[in-house]
Amino acid sequence: MTTKTVNVREARTHFSKLLAAVVKGHRITICKDGTPVAQLRPLDQPIPVRRPGLLKGRITIAEAFDAPLPRLNEAS
Repeated sequence: MTTKTVNVREARTHFSKLLAAVVKGHRITICKDGTPVAQLRPLDQPIPVRRPGLLKGRITIAEAFDAPLPRLNEAS
């Protein structure tokens, strides 16, 4: 894995090219005034794609779900 160091201005100017390098497996260290402040790198694990409705039919909501709660300061 190759690591490249760039300054903030270069990172801003060439961000798309830097992301393309990250996709290929490279790491990019971004420096401000010569001090490393951030790193662009490939994700360790891909972010899973969310599928809406995956639990449809598996979750039920009680009839009284939105009923008012009893007041806590009232004596029982």
